[in-house]
Amino acid sequence: MLAIGVFDGVHIGHRAVIQRALHDAAACGGYAVVVTFDPHPVRILRPELAPRLLTCNEHKQQIIARLGVETLLVLPFDRDMAATPPETFIRQLQGVAPGLRQICVGAGWAFGKERAGNLELLQKIGVELGFSAVGVTDVSLDGQPVSSTAVRAAVEKGELDSAAKMLGRDFSILGTVKEGRQLGRELGFPTANLQSNNEQLPPNGVYGVSVRLLEHGEDGELVAGIANVGIRPTVSDSQERGCEVHLFDYAGDLYGKDIEVFFESFVREEKKFTSVEELRAQIAQDIETVKSRTAHHV
Repeated sequence: MLAIGVFDGVHIGHRAVIQRALHDAAACGGYAVVVTFDPHPVRILRPELAPRLLTCNEHKQQIIARLGVETLLVLPFDRDMAATPPETFIRQLQGVAPGLRQICVGAGWAFGKERAGNLELLQKIGVELGFSAVGVTDVSLDGQPVSSTAVRAAVEKGELDSAAKMLGRDFSILGTVKEGRQLGRELGFPTANLQSNNEQLPPNGVYGVSVRLLEHGEDGELVAGIANVGIRPTVSDSQERGCEVHLFDYAGDLYGKDIEVFFESFVREEKKFTSVEELRAQIAQDIETVKSRTAHHV
């Protein structure tokens, strides 16, 4: 069984496609494989319109694996693939999956040269090649279809609750901890500066977060913390946006390690303070705010 799609964000609509493949594979004693593409096709077809990702390739793999998928096939998307007729693409796919019995896609999925392939064509090819094609109906919330575009818009506007409902999880970004200027340590609140992978960030501000520490690509410890998204105007003249995270009750070395930051609540907007002392006092207050919210929900 194959589940095919771009799956940026792996939102609840994407999950429906993947879970259908998992369910049907289990029912017949088969094996489910998720097929996706890297980079995002829009980056090749219309690079000037390419959005920031909800999930980079590595992040997408992590989330899909958590759904119980053991095998993920990432196809490199380039101009040659974009120019491949849809019938040829499916025949090539069957060549690497000779026991193919079913393909699951979103009902509106389009593929192949000039996006000429659709579910009807996929079903027609399936009759010839001996597999069934299942189109999973789009998932809607509050009367609106769930899509990566809708999730991205919610994150960009800071509507974290709405994004979480569409994702089926708290919105998160994946990145590598890079060495910074250690200003947080000087303030008494050491931070992990995140080198993200062009993933969409929420608006500038301070957030209560949970951070998943990843060890060799596997899920590790989950630690509570606080994150600042923005340009750090009190201590920097740079206009480059970034994300830095202070973890509560954690003293390990994170440099060079991958972490996943889950945005759980908005605390306040980013602002420029009149002094470092004022900033330090505000950070302490922000931490207490987040900890009190966490204690309230325990």
